[in-house]
Amino acid sequence: MRLAVVGVTGMVGQIMLKILFERNIKIKEFFPVASKKSVGKKITFGNKKFTIIGLNDVIKLKPDVALFSAGGSVSMEWAPKFSKIGCKVIDNSSAWRMKENIKLIVPEINASILKPSDTIISNPNCSTIQMLMAIAPIHKIYNIQRVVVSTYQSITGTGMKAVRQLESELNGEKKEMIYPHQIHKNALPHCDVFLENGYTKEEMKLVNETHKILDSKINVTATAVRIPVVGGHSESINLTLTKPFETSDILELLSKTNGVVVQDNPKENHYPMPIKAEGKDDVFVGRIRRDNSQNNGLNLWVVSDNLRKGAATNTIQILEYLIEKNWV
Repeated sequence: MRLAVVGVTGMVGQIMLKILFERNIKIKEFFPVASKKSVGKKITFGNKKFTIIGLNDVIKLKPDVALFSAGGSVSMEWAPKFSKIGCKVIDNSSAWRMKENIKLIVPEINASILKPSDTIISNPNCSTIQMLMAIAPIHKIYNIQRVVVSTYQSITGTGMKAVRQLESELNGEKKEMIYPHQIHKNALPHCDVFLENGYTKEEMKLVNETHKILDSKINVTATAVRIPVVGGHSESINLTLTKPFETSDILELLSKTNGVVVQDNPKENHYPMPIKAEGKDDVFVGRIRRDNSQNNGLNLWVVSDNLRKGAATNTIQILEYLIEKNWV
């Protein structure tokens, strides 16, 4: 396989390299790709050094697969060009997620809908991935009517500029601000831009992507909050189910779900936390309890490393599925 990683110098791009190496993906030729300011610089992958090249150069080399993590505008312009030369594109931006003819994939949930003809495959939003990993098995058996989700999202979801803002505030320095307010010692109910309906783009991604991946009949409402945390995203999820349930059955169901780890022992202060999720590929679920305010109500607390399962790991898992099917 001849593989290109587009956006290789970014936070997700760097984690992609780490996971490709960790999972021992067999690569015949590797092409690191980044913006003009990075072209010509060296990057380490595995035990070797590679020279970063630009998009115009890599497309001439005709890679078999391109992993994109370079932003929506780059993906929108370049993914079709790669597709046209027969290259499979797995895109981590929001550019293609809601396009009707593009598959939006969480491998554990819906990889089976992929076909050899799919040349552009979209990776869902990080907050959507971890939520659906936790609720998809529940929906399959108990049929979810409604989801109310509040997210507590790591600054790493915004990128390196957000990390630098927090670091400068911790040091008492005033430097470039990527957020409209201080993030240190704060919580911003503001992830991405506000839309005309009063919700942010991040909140509507949770709604729209859930409908596309899981079930368009589920009612979803979301509030997304940015907090000064590095390790991963956390979510408080309230479900209304159609069928009656026992909490013990939900615990058992999630314990048997691939990619999900149940951490639910409040008496021993054992529950998911971003500081423990960082660097791991699983989705952690805890505080599993009945919502006594309504019939068939269920509460969950869900945590995952947004740079790994929420982005890079999910991308590599899609690649692994294509390899398994001999489509690349």
